[in-house]
Amino acid sequence: METIKQKTKKYQSVLTEYQTESAISSLKAHFALQLSKKLNLIKVEAPLLVVKGSGINDDLNGIESPVTVKVKDLPSASVEIVHSLAKWKRLKLARLQVKPGEGLYTDMKALRPDEDLSEVHSIYVDQWDWEKVILESNRQLPYLKKIVADIYLTILETEKYITAVYPELKKFLPKEITFIHTEELLQLYPTLTPKERENEICKQNGSVFIIGIGGELADGKKHDGRAPDYDDWITETSKGKKGLNGDIVVWNPVLKRAFEISSMGIRVSPESLRKQLLVTDSVEREKLEWHKKLLKGELPYTIGGGIGQSRLAMLLLQKKHIAEVQSSIWPDELSAELKELNINIL
Repeated sequence: METIKQKTKKYQSVLTEYQTESAISSLKAHFALQLSKKLNLIKVEAPLLVVKGSGINDDLNGIESPVTVKVKDLPSASVEIVHSLAKWKRLKLARLQVKPGEGLYTDMKALRPDEDLSEVHSIYVDQWDWEKVILESNRQLPYLKKIVADIYLTILETEKYITAVYPELKKFLPKEITFIHTEELLQLYPTLTPKERENEICKQNGSVFIIGIGGELADGKKHDGRAPDYDDWITETSKGKKGLNGDIVVWNPVLKRAFEISSMGIRVSPESLRKQLLVTDSVEREKLEWHKKLLKGELPYTIGGGIGQSRLAMLLLQKKHIAEVQSSIWPDELSAELKELNINIL
């Protein structure tokens, strides 16, 4: 758990608690509607639980343990609460026989008990999980950048909307997003850690899409971890650069630091899945049902990701702590700190 007492001065929320509750709801509704229009998505229902061993649940960066649940009427099955729905969405698109250029989104709810609690992390995760069918020819960097630009424009439109409803909130996001590869970040700031590099580039540009997360960089280290079986982080896009995925990260003027809004990417093809499983020493996953379907060509080519609902609300409502925009569980010590700092817990 990260303590904030020493580094955070007492602050006053721009909105009252009553305004905040109303603003969260209207902000989420507006963003979801605009996102569905921009990316041509329909809303679908999504599971909270999946059966262990199917290969559907996500490993995120490979170390988190899912919450297991005992189901009385399924005594032989081990059931898990989802981490995210990256692989489930691809199955759903196949079942619905969705055509290229069309897709889906859902309100994903998850538990990640291994998270280190902080200003931006709780054990409860809520995000818009979206996925879109694409052509094999779309599996290239220009297409990824186009989708990122559409998502960022949706964020800007939501900022414009919420600041019109609540004029006491002021717009701060730049009009365009900057694209940079993790290798370029490493060259720019070779002595800094990945998070420090993100801070520097976001401080300069305001909003950035950081490309190529999951594979090793020139220094033999990763910018950040990614599971091997959803985003494609191994395909070479230019000399010395790999990866068809990335994160949307913006400068948060309240926290005065880089702030991740979305993790997304073009998903693995059968070829890139094999390569990534080999590199991560997880070839045994080829025997799982989801992976067998993909390797047989039974799943469509897709692009997708997750956009943090509480993260976006926290950013655009100019909040100091994620506890101000979502109802979760916090240790008594942290709750007392937040109260002392005038940070209201929902």
